[in-house]
Amino acid sequence: MSLSNELTDLLGIEHPIIQAPMGGESTPEMAVAVSNAGGLGGLGCSFMSLQEIDEKVEKIRSGTNGPFNLNFFAHPEPRIKNDVNAEILARLENFYIELGITEVPAGGEATCDTFTEERLGLMLDLRPKTVSFHFGLPPVEMTRKLKDAGIIIMCSATTVAEAIWLDKSGVDVIIAQGWEAGGHRGTFDVSYEDFGVGTMALVPQIVDAVDRPVIASGGIADGRGVAAALMLGAKGVQLGTAFLSCAEANITSDYREALKNAHDDETRLTRAFSGRPARAKNNRYIEMMAQQRSRLPDFPLMYNFSDPLEKACAEGFGTGFDFVLYGQAASLNREMPAADLVKLLVEETMDTLGVDFVRVEK
Repeated sequence: MSLSNELTDLLGIEHPIIQAPMGGESTPEMAVAVSNAGGLGGLGCSFMSLQEIDEKVEKIRSGTNGPFNLNFFAHPEPRIKNDVNAEILARLENFYIELGITEVPAGGEATCDTFTEERLGLMLDLRPKTVSFHFGLPPVEMTRKLKDAGIIIMCSATTVAEAIWLDKSGVDVIIAQGWEAGGHRGTFDVSYEDFGVGTMALVPQIVDAVDRPVIASGGIADGRGVAAALMLGAKGVQLGTAFLSCAEANITSDYREALKNAHDDETRLTRAFSGRPARAKNNRYIEMMAQQRSRLPDFPLMYNFSDPLEKACAEGFGTGFDFVLYGQAASLNREMPAADLVKLLVEETMDTLGVDFVRVEK
C-alpha cells in the first residue's frame, strides 16, 4: 500500500510529501534526507549567488539520486524611490537611536534576486527535476525554455484567481498556499497583507477550478493535516514549518526555542521586514509598524532598512526586532531528523485515511 498518485508519478517520488524550499532555513542536507526518504526535497535559491546554487546542488546530488526542487522568487525588479526611502528612514529613526545604530542604510542594495536570464541558464545546465516559483511566474519565454528542457514547473497560488492564471499559463503543478502558512505569502499582489483564504477553504476551490495537480500548503503539521488535504482533493502537501524543528534546518538556537514554545495565535502577517507580506512571530517592531500604514521600499529593498534592526537585536542591543518565520501550526512540530519526519507523516496519514483511500500496488 502507498499514498502514491498521479503527482508522485509526475515528480518521480514515492510519497506525496514536499519539503518547502525555504530560503535560508532549508539546506542541502535537508533536501537530501527528504528525497532519500521518498519525498521531494527542496532548496530556496533566491538569496544565493549562481556559484552558491551550483555548489549546493552538487552537494545534494552527492547525497541522493532522488529528484529535488529548486525555488526562486519571481518578483518585479525593485525600483529605488528616494521619497519612500526618506519616509521609512524617518519612521525608523527612533528604533535606530534605541539600538545604537549610527550608520544610516542607503537602501539601494537588492538582498535577493528575481529569476534572471543568468539563473535560467544555470537551471538549463543543472536540470533539476522541478523548479518552483513564488510571487508569480517569470516571463513566458523563460518558463517555455524550462519546460522544453523537461523541467517540471510548480508555482504558489493564494487565491482561486491566481490558480486559474497559473493553469492557463501552463504550469505543471499548483501549490495552494493557505493563510496559515509561515514565511512569505506567494501572492502576486503585494498589497494582500490583512486578508487571505485559509487552506481548508482554498484547496477544494482550486482543485475544482484547475486541471493541474494541486499541492496543499499552510497549517499542515502531521498526518491528520495531510489526510485532510488529500480528502479535499489535493494530490500532495508541502510542509515548511514542520521541517524547521528538524536537525537539518539552518536556524539559530533562539529560533528553535521559539518553535518549542509556539502558540497558534502568536504569528502575524507583516511587510515590515521585507516589503512583502510574510507570516512571522509577532513582536514589538511588527506591532508598532502596523499602527501606521506607510509606504515601504519595494521588495527586497526594505531589508536594507530592517536588517540593521534585526542584527542589533541578535547582538544583544535590544529585543523585539527579530524576524522569526513560522506558521500557525508550529505548536504541532516534532523534533526529529527530516527522514524520520517523512516516514512518520506517511504512517500517520495512512492510519488516518485507512486502506480504502490509498493505492494498493500489485
